[in-house]
Amino acid sequence: MSKETEIEIQAKLENSKPLLEFLEKEGKFESENRQSDEYFTPPHRDFLAPRPIEEWFRLRDSNGKFSVNYKKWHFDKEGRGLYADEYETKIENIQMMRKVLESLNFKSIIVVDKKRKIWKYKDYEISMDSVKNLGDFVEIEYYGERDHADHKEIMDGMIAFLKNLGCGTLEVNHAGYPALLLGRCERIDKI
Repeated sequence: MSKETEIEIQAKLENSKPLLEFLEKEGKFESENRQSDEYFTPPHRDFLAPRPIEEWFRLRDSNGKFSVNYKKWHFDKEGRGLYADEYETKIENIQMMRKVLESLNFKSIIVVDKKRKIWKYKDYEISMDSVKNLGDFVEIEYYGERDHADHKEIMDGMIAFLKNLGCGTLEVNHAGYPALLLGRCERIDKI
């Protein structure tokens, strides 16, 4: 797997206190910011048509730093997101990029507004997200060696990490915040 392969889990925790206490002691605090993510679908392919949703195209404003991102999810037979091909780059002017997309007939689907606190711990980037109209979540992304990595083993390790801390029941979301806001999250695992 290359650097363009994303391995992450996103979950609502029954109890986030043990994770926050652990991060304060063992994690390296990176940043706190507000992110506004606007999701689009192109005119030639409806990203909302497949079940589960497999692709996202996003513009992000993170405290005045802008990026564009495309993500294509790969699922197992049960509809669990195993990993994603992800391509992201910074952009200078988000308003101009919006005009480009409008000119190409891209349709805005939804905006996800969240406050995010980020820590690093070993091979993980751990984000505590407070998402408007959804609540609080944790997102753990793996940043270790990805060539020849077993994505299922890595995801199982992330889940074990949270369970071992005593976070209680995890509601793992396999389609991301926009799918939850749109009522299109076909699979949430309670672990």
